[in-house]
This record gives sequence, structure tokens and C-alpha cells, in this order.
Amino acid sequence: MTERPQQYRFHQGEKILPFAASEYEARLAGLRRSMAEQGVDACVLTSMHNIAYYSGFLYCSFGRPYGLVVTATQDVTISAGIDAAQPWRRCHGDNITYTDWQRDNYWRAILSVTGPGKVIGYEADHLTLLQSEKLKAFLSPSKTIDIAPATMKQRMIKSPGEIAMIRAGANTADVGGYAIREAVAVGAREIDVAMAGRDAMEREIARRFPNAEYRDTWVWFQSGINTDGAHNPVTARKLEVGDILSLNTFPMISGYYTALERTMFVREVDAASLRIWEANVAAHEYGMSLLKPGASCAEITSKINDFFEERQLLQYRTFGYGHSFGVLSHYYGREAGLELREDIDTVLEPGMVISMEPMLTIPEGQPGAGGYREHDILVITEDGAEDITHYPYGPDFNVVG
Repeated sequence: MTERPQQYRFHQGEKILPFAASEYEARLAGLRRSMAEQGVDACVLTSMHNIAYYSGFLYCSFGRPYGLVVTATQDVTISAGIDAAQPWRRCHGDNITYTDWQRDNYWRAILSVTGPGKVIGYEADHLTLLQSEKLKAFLSPSKTIDIAPATMKQRMIKSPGEIAMIRAGANTADVGGYAIREAVAVGAREIDVAMAGRDAMEREIARRFPNAEYRDTWVWFQSGINTDGAHNPVTARKLEVGDILSLNTFPMISGYYTALERTMFVREVDAASLRIWEANVAAHEYGMSLLKPGASCAEITSKINDFFEERQLLQYRTFGYGHSFGVLSHYYGREAGLELREDIDTVLEPGMVISMEPMLTIPEGQPGAGGYREHDILVITEDGAEDITHYPYGPDFNVVG
């Protein structure tokens, strides 16, 4: 019988990355500074967001583990044989393929890079208890250190290249928004309207990024009672005159997610709904005016809370007012330290990218029932913030159909 290897290198084709090699070298240099400060010999990164951030490779696990090992001199992605050479083509550094012929070849491949008995950095917010035990068993670390907080802090400040990518995403989200607006009609199903927005965005991404991989762009288009939650899935509900709508477009470009979210109504809006909508728009505009260097997330949140409390609407707020943008998605990580919530004291700095997205949910049976939400993405500058979302908000443009 032919000997079956535990691992091998399968490198074919040309490397194609979302950013220049110098961008990844700069990110790795930042990680290595954090490693040196904490005495870490090798980082074993396992999350989709950190592997994508430091290597460019966005994995599709299907139940298999993936990794990126970073030492003082090496950066090596660890991938499953089912993906062949695609991980190597889409990563910055080296790549090792592990095989299925023997259980835990994944960890043997990692060990081949780290060596035994080292100080290992890992992501405590991602590594499962099972895989944590295997890390200890196979790598025999002299010490383990949670590197996730340092990586999150690094990801909060975007490079010019990242900001350009996020700006392209925001522009693409606008394209999806206009396609949705055109598709809204009495009798149309949520799913039909959502598909129009998704298709328009995917075509726009392919136009802007002809060498990218295309996946994960989606739309949540909600109507009526389905607007009560921000992340409610699309259904086949048919639109009716007077329905409240939530337009939510989410283009995904090489792991960089962006968003556009707008309140809309079908043909007409009643007085009670208009009052709530206008109050949420006013909070949105007020919130955007607060986004500037030196302001803390908690302070901004408190001021918007006061705004809603004065209008007796605060009890209808269901979550925070915004969050960071970059390498994130609905099924993998985000920079939890940069969210507009009462318990986040992070101070805004130039280069951060953050949304403003107040939402009010009025329960069924009350005047103005439904979910109201506006969402813009802003880049923090030296003296304020730049709004990179351009699709209009408010009743003047968004009573449609």
C-alpha cells in the first residue's frame, strides 16, 4: 500500500490576494511586535477573521479545522486536502496541507512549524475546549497566552488600503439599495426583492474586483412584522400598501463586509409611523454628528440614550448604536471592543471605521408598530468623520412602490 503522508505542500497557480504583499507584511509586523511584547514564540490563529486579516485566505471549514501559524520568521496557513492548492493561491505566505489519513494531522502540521515546548499565542474567544486540549497535547507549550485582544486592537485601525476596500463595499451596498427600491411593489415577495438587490451587488463586485472570489453577499429585506428584529431572515411574505419595510444590503468582498440599512414604506405612511420614523432619523443624524476622534463609545451611547429618553422612546431601543467594520461577517468575528454600547469605553481614533445605526422596535398593536432602522458607515478622520454611505434616508425618498 502506498504510504499516506500526514501533510504535504501542494502549490500551483499564481497568488492572487485582496491587498498588496506589503499590506500583509505590515500586518504581520504589527502582530510580531505584540508577540515580542508578550513573549510569544508562535501564534496559532484559528478564526476566519484573523486568518483572513493576516494572510488573505478566507477558509470554508465544513467541520474541518484551519489555521495560520506565525513565528518570528514564518507565516504558514494550515488547510485541509479537500481545498487542494486554493488556500496557497489565496494566502500571503507558505501553506501546508494536512491529510485525513490519520486523525489530528492538523495538529501535527502545526507542530511542524511551531516545534514543541514553545510559548504559544492562541485565540481564547475562538479555540474550543476540545481543540485547546489538543493544542496542549500536541504542542506541549511551556505557556499559552491569549493573543486575541491584541489582534482585535490592531484590526480596529484600518490601513488606507482597507479603507479603500470598505469604501468600495459601501458603494456596492448603495447599488443594492437602489435595485431594491426599484423592485418594491405591492404583491412582490420579500425573497424576490431581496434577490434583486443581491444580484445587483454581486454584479457590481465582479465589475470592481475581477480577480476576487465571490461568495457570501446577501440581503435581508423585511416587511411588516418581520421588521421587528434587525437580523430576521427573508420570507415569502407579499408586500401590502402601508407596510413598513427594512432594506438591508450586505456586500462581501474578500472577507470585508459592509452594510446599508434603511426604513421604507410601501406607497404611504401613517402619522404615527411617520413620527417614530422621523425621530429615529433625527437620532441617526445626531449620532453621526457625535462620531469624532476623542469621543468614547460609552459617551456617544449615553448622549443618544438621552435623546431617545427625552422623546419617551428609549424603551424601544433593542441593541447598541453601531460597530466597527472590516474583516467581519454574520458568521465570524468582529471587533467587539469598538461598539457603541454603554459598557465599551474605547475612544475613537483616526482610521477607525464605525457604523451609526439606531433602531426602534414598536410592538404589534401599538400605533406605528414595526422596526425602524437607519445605518451609515463612517470613517473617523483627524477632525471628524466621513460618511461613506450615500443612499438617501428618510421619508422623502423611501416611501416607494
